[in-house]
Amino acid sequence: MNGMDGGIPVSMKTEAGHGIVTVMLPTHVDSSTSPAVERQMIEAVKPSAKVIVDGSRVTYMSAAGVRALATALREAEAQEARIVFCRFSGPAADCLMVSGFSQLLDIAPSVEEAMSRLRPGFSATPADRLHQRATTG
Repeated sequence: MNGMDGGIPVSMKTEAGHGIVTVMLPTHVDSSTSPAVERQMIEAVKPSAKVIVDGSRVTYMSAAGVRALATALREAEAQEARIVFCRFSGPAADCLMVSGFSQLLDIAPSVEEAMSRLRPGFSATPADRLHQRATTG
């Protein structure tokens, strides 16, 4: 083991031609892995960067993992970068929903959708997602 559960470390890749960095999270994002997860996400967030955080491998997320995602979001806002989280499911998606962070984070169902949200012209701030109100009539 390399300190990241099950031998699956946090990984990062850049999409050629798109300038989008993808951070692939490990299966467990908890108090023992969240420092490395947070470090990788923050390393990807540079001024005006476009970052996708892929949670497809995540099977367990603790409060420490949620905090790491929130820290990455704050850093992205400070750097005027865009960050989209995607493909969280099962218990990890439940953790984000129960904690309320699914309302603050831009979470896409697929990598393709995350990429489209990072294209110029797409605008959705956390405040837009948090304060959506249905109209009645």
